[in-house]
Amino acid sequence: MAFAAVVWVVGVAAIVVGGVRGARHRGDAAADMAALAGAARVAEGEGAACERARGVAAESGARLSRCRVSGDVVDVSVIVPLKVPMGGAGLRVVSRARAGPVGRDGVT
Repeated sequence: MAFAAVVWVVGVAAIVVGGVRGARHRGDAAADMAALAGAARVAEGEGAACERARGVAAESGARLSRCRVSGDVVDVSVIVPLKVPMGGAGLRVVSRARAGPVGRDGVT
């Protein structure tokens, strides 16, 4: 009986770790795409840039939690809800990304 409990606990832990890693990858990709989409609309103003970033994040399964435009650079944060077994409701993964024009030494 104890061996079965240990196997069960290890299995649940593996599922949780896999879920966290998956949510992290999904959040990073959503943040990258949202920042790029916002940077493509920065010439139309901060409102248009952040609205486009919000839409792209939502299409990626994330929620835009912050969007800042500084010059031509868009900085975003997104939240991805995390579903884990055994009542782990309310957990979330936060990812950030920044996009803008490429300067001589990289992003300004």
